[in-house]
Amino acid sequence: MSTPAPTGDPVFAAFAAAGLWPGLGRRAAAELPAAGITSPDDVTADRLLKLPRVGRQRAERLFSSFLAAQPTYEVVELLVGAGLEAKLATNAADALGPNAARRLRDDPWALLSLTGVALHDADRLAIAVLRGADRQDSRRGRAIVALTLRTATRDGHTVLPVDLVVAALRAEGIADPAAAIVSAVESGEVLQHDPPEPGVDEDALGPDDELPEPAEGPRSALHSQAREGTPTEASRTLSLARFGMAEEAVAENVHRLMATAERIADPASVRKVSKGLDPAQQAAVAGVLSAGVSLLTGGPGTGKSRTVASLVQLLQSRGTEVALAAPTGRAAKRLEELTDHPAVTVHRLLGAQGMTGGFARNEEWPLDADVVVVDEASMLDVELAAALLEACPDGTHLLLVGDPAQLPSIGPGHVLGDLIDSGGVPVTELTTLHRQAAGGAIARLATGVRAGELPQVDSPDREVVVVPATGSAEAARRVVQLVTDSIPRALGIDPAAVQVVTPVHRGPAGTIELNKALKAQLNPGDGTVFGFDVGDRVVATANHLDLEPIGFANGEVGVVTGTGEGSLNVDFSSGPVTVTGNALPDLRHGWAITVHRAQGSEWPGVVVVLPPEAGGMLSRPLVYTALTRAQKHLSIVHASGAALARAVREVDVRPRRTRLARLLAEIAT
Repeated sequence: MSTPAPTGDPVFAAFAAAGLWPGLGRRAAAELPAAGITSPDDVTADRLLKLPRVGRQRAERLFSSFLAAQPTYEVVELLVGAGLEAKLATNAADALGPNAARRLRDDPWALLSLTGVALHDADRLAIAVLRGADRQDSRRGRAIVALTLRTATRDGHTVLPVDLVVAALRAEGIADPAAAIVSAVESGEVLQHDPPEPGVDEDALGPDDELPEPAEGPRSALHSQAREGTPTEASRTLSLARFGMAEEAVAENVHRLMATAERIADPASVRKVSKGLDPAQQAAVAGVLSAGVSLLTGGPGTGKSRTVASLVQLLQSRGTEVALAAPTGRAAKRLEELTDHPAVTVHRLLGAQGMTGGFARNEEWPLDADVVVVDEASMLDVELAAALLEACPDGTHLLLVGDPAQLPSIGPGHVLGDLIDSGGVPVTELTTLHRQAAGGAIARLATGVRAGELPQVDSPDREVVVVPATGSAEAARRVVQLVTDSIPRALGIDPAAVQVVTPVHRGPAGTIELNKALKAQLNPGDGTVFGFDVGDRVVATANHLDLEPIGFANGEVGVVTGTGEGSLNVDFSSGPVTVTGNALPDLRHGWAITVHRAQGSEWPGVVVVLPPEAGGMLSRPLVYTALTRAQKHLSIVHASGAALARAVREVDVRPRRTRLARLLAEIAT
């Protein structure tokens, strides 16, 4: 943070230095005092003209953007007054609305709804703005309930048992957890869900679990469930309203589509496109013609793409309107190439409204396709799935194609797995390995890992190469050597077509250090524009769908093609985007990315590095997802010892707590 001039306004200096003034880069922010701009009153278009490299048009834009950022500025005033960092206000106006500052004065714990805020930050703000701030304030308890649930969503959970929430409240000194939960439910931000069968009897509560005697209503129900310890299957659960409602919407709309679907074509018509399809693939095509919602699953090389291509061919021959989509731009592009039919991202299919986070396509303006096919469905989180299903009118046939052995979605929910587990939706699993010539060794290795085995790699053509390393430092050197020299020289795959995938961010073989090393070799430069140079590979770490012309989604990889004052031009797989404002901090160098970010994309060459520090987080879905990103060549830099075989053998991934499978099963009965 630049040091403000002695006579300057510290709030203004903090606001500008934190990058909260849209369109004003770091360099221009540091030059403000020299231009005589040290307080809000100094900000005029004429004064801004005194900044280097600022002409009349840009000065007018900067003046307008400063005025538009006043809601954020007012939040910064509160934060700085409480001794907190200004950057916490980054998404204040988005999360709390134009009256964000007033809301925070009324309820300082509302600060917890912003990203990057800890409870002690909100407590400090409360001490600063409330007279006689109290740890037992009902607003504090209510906020801790929501914070606990929000934190759980980062691990993919849509619900938590009441007793876990009570434990979190007690850990923060809340004397009456039941009252805090009731307050959160009554606020509308949190939903309470009854157990699938009668819950724990109140008499079964332990002696240490005394809560105030309950009144009638939800507090009584909570009283009987609010105890610490391992949650039972029959526990009442809590969810953030947005995710609880999304799961209910998915279940209701699956049921609606199943009930309103009519057969599109006679099963005999499948024979017209069945040449080369095995019986399971033919059954999958036939299933889409009759069922409102159906699933097609299987590992790489089992023919999912071939099946979808045959389905599209059949539908086109009948003049049936079909829409193809995938969660990422790269996956949509691959789907388009395989089917010779236009495909887009799910966000684009639904007309994502970047500023509001909503979608133009919905129940009121539904999709006009008779059949909707979504590939890489394991990446669908519950809110995106709900939006997709709500946009499908009665009679639509929806086919979800995916591999449940891959990692689940980055966002909360376990949609594909829950649909399978519910037993209420027809599922075709392809198991026959067709891809022997093209992708043989990669497919065989992936099939073994999917089944919990780590087979010996037999690949004379070097489609799969295992490179042992004794530690992180050696692993990192091997990675750089493979990308910059060995793979291009021996296999003719350009470094631009090689992607490094690692489970970790930290350490010599994590994304941060590997990207520094790869940039130094592949595109050296000072990174003068927000740390990037033209030619740098970048990855998105959040959704910014409001940017022109089409925005970008979390996990998309692109290349910087140009720079401007306060902007970068990036060519993503979904198209070119001009990245500005608060979207810039959500870009990272992308030669090396995490397995989660790589999901939904494939590259001709992939280098998977497994350093020792990744041992504890390795799981079968993570390893499997990493290996299946490669199309033509896979190098595995193996430095994790026995942890790899153990992870593949034992699965070792925590199941997500969700309600969707039960909701689907209940509706089906």
